[in-house]
Amino acid sequence: MCPASNPMTIIGQRSTAHAGPSVLRLTFLMILLSGVLAMAQEEAAPGWVAKIRSDHPRLFFNADTWPAVKALALGDMREHYDQVKAKVDSYPSAPEPKDYGFQAMNAAFVYRVTGEQKYLDLTRALLDASLEFYHARIAEKVMVNWYSHTRVSALAAFDWVFNDVPEDWRAAWGKSMLEHVAQVQPYPGWRDDWGNGRTNRSGPTTGFYGTQNLIWFAGLAMLSEGFDDERALDFLVRGHDLNMKLLEHRRAASGDDGGAASPTLGYCMGAYPWAEFNFFHTWESATGEQIALEWPYVALFANYVMWNYLPDAHEFGYGDANHTDNRMTRWNMCLHIAETMHFYAQSQPEWVALARYVQGLFPKHYPDTQWGCHPFLLTRMDKAPPARDPGLLPHARHFEAMGQVFMRSGSGPDDTYALFATGGILSQHRHYDNNNFCIYKKGFLAIDSGTRVGNADQLQNYYAQTVAHNCILIDMPEEPVSNYWNGKVYVQEGGQYKQIGSQVVAFETNDDFTYLASDATEAYRPEKCELALRQFVFVYPNHFVVFDRVRSTKPEYRKRWLLHTAREPRIEGTTISADQGEGRIFCRTLLPEHAQLTAIGGPGKEFMAGGKNWPLLEKGKYGGTPEYSELMGWGRVEVSAPAPAQESLFLHLIEVGDQTLEAMSEAELVREEGSVGVQFAALNKSVHVTFATEGDAGGHIRIARGDEVLADQELTREVMPQEGLAAPE
Repeated sequence: MCPASNPMTIIGQRSTAHAGPSVLRLTFLMILLSGVLAMAQEEAAPGWVAKIRSDHPRLFFNADTWPAVKALALGDMREHYDQVKAKVDSYPSAPEPKDYGFQAMNAAFVYRVTGEQKYLDLTRALLDASLEFYHARIAEKVMVNWYSHTRVSALAAFDWVFNDVPEDWRAAWGKSMLEHVAQVQPYPGWRDDWGNGRTNRSGPTTGFYGTQNLIWFAGLAMLSEGFDDERALDFLVRGHDLNMKLLEHRRAASGDDGGAASPTLGYCMGAYPWAEFNFFHTWESATGEQIALEWPYVALFANYVMWNYLPDAHEFGYGDANHTDNRMTRWNMCLHIAETMHFYAQSQPEWVALARYVQGLFPKHYPDTQWGCHPFLLTRMDKAPPARDPGLLPHARHFEAMGQVFMRSGSGPDDTYALFATGGILSQHRHYDNNNFCIYKKGFLAIDSGTRVGNADQLQNYYAQTVAHNCILIDMPEEPVSNYWNGKVYVQEGGQYKQIGSQVVAFETNDDFTYLASDATEAYRPEKCELALRQFVFVYPNHFVVFDRVRSTKPEYRKRWLLHTAREPRIEGTTISADQGEGRIFCRTLLPEHAQLTAIGGPGKEFMAGGKNWPLLEKGKYGGTPEYSELMGWGRVEVSAPAPAQESLFLHLIEVGDQTLEAMSEAELVREEGSVGVQFAALNKSVHVTFATEGDAGGHIRIARGDEVLADQELTREVMPQEGLAAPE
């Protein structure tokens, strides 16, 4: 604790020359005790704290790295700097109380470049207005901002002008900001709901962009400056520990394939990466060490993005996505990839070359408002290797930790793409969708239905539930609901009760087909489900065989096989067809025999669950009713057996194409000893695939082109390993 802020020191300062010997001795002892306590605190701090430089700036850059940062801003990044400066010149010189964190960061940066007093004065004004706003919001029990980003930026701005502002202003602002950061930290009995908004507690296993994220930056900016040294050190140490937990969690999620803290792209390509990059930058600026090199998994994220990529920068819309147009999040993607290139240009050249290729799939865009100064920090990008075209990709990629298998016939606009959800370690923004599949061919054909637009009750009661996905329902009367983060769940429509409750038991991909088997039994309540096993075969380029073995604890528990489409489906006998975009899907039910096919959907029935349609805006959290998009889904077709049975077999053949495809291939049900399957024609090939009806997942596949046998083998019972980049050299 700095003597200037120590109450014992203040008492000593109040003594006068007229004080008696006893008072002077007491004062001396108190000062001595204060020093001992301060030394004890320093000795108790982790060893790495001693690495923190004592001067300012030390957030994002320091006195040693500033010349390179400034040179980049006035050199290769001059156009972007001019955009940022133009924004700064438009800011009000006498701002009303408001959250100006990003603006303060930009103003402080322009001040450091130009040295002009007006930008220093503007920075102070913006910081004062922001801090007044922060305290006012907390006094009103209303959140400041769902994200910590603006307040992190305010702390950086404070650090960047630290040396050039009056000491009394600096001390007052610093101490007051520390108090604000303390006020918004979690504590026993913490409430999520404050007045008109929520306070985001996002922690190391989520996006880590809530109020807990602030303590590292506050501690780093205020350490040993006499504002409240005990609190600053506490923040610094706890912030460091939280960041270490975050990095460990995300490294596990990435595994040896690539990934992030959520399989929902809007999050892992949007706000999530800032937690890692901001910590890497500030650790390096404060200590001189490139801690990013100890966490190379970040550089492999581009591999995950590339496998999610559909033609024209679309994605499947997995997890809590909006399903308005299923376009990939682009706003920060260019900058995220640039950060990767900066940190790993020399240590991971292969991965960075792929990252540069992925960056080229998106428009070049660096934001000049949010994190507008970050591009100037990327002083090592010039050392990055050129973009690497991944070339011929394998036909499938199993992202084990993310819980997804991506499949494709190729990488062009006319190819077929599929996603299968299985396994994984992440529940963040993931639905009750184990064994779900989605298919894209010139349009979204087998879809995830529903939306999170507006965060209406539809999100937790329909969209997040199994009923909104291409899964199996098992109906058990009076089954408890499966809760979800957005609010109260009122209904349970035969679905799963675990978001993570399946495992891949077989996986193989080769030049002729991709096969996987996934056991989702544990995702359903044991009171109703004894087996939920799905086997999935993709015969390139356009055919899928889906085989399900489902066994309930009681025969009266009805089982339903679901297929969701974007537009109204057509049902002819046991064949379903539907269109979207320029694509078309056919799906034929081969088992159960005499199956019942029921279409549920259309206007006012798109999101049916528990006998009720859940509209887009049931609660009205965020204003007006959002516009419906067909990618949210027309509804579904349910396939069920004609009579109750404890075990049901579902066998479906799916064919996709463009809208010149008038009918699907001829297909024949195959019954053999201990197995069932299908024989069908796939372009110029004949395919015969069977599946075991008892025991472990198994079967056989034979593919021939005329007299040429392309494959004739047992379906694997192993899981093919994959790691590293998407394709070998």
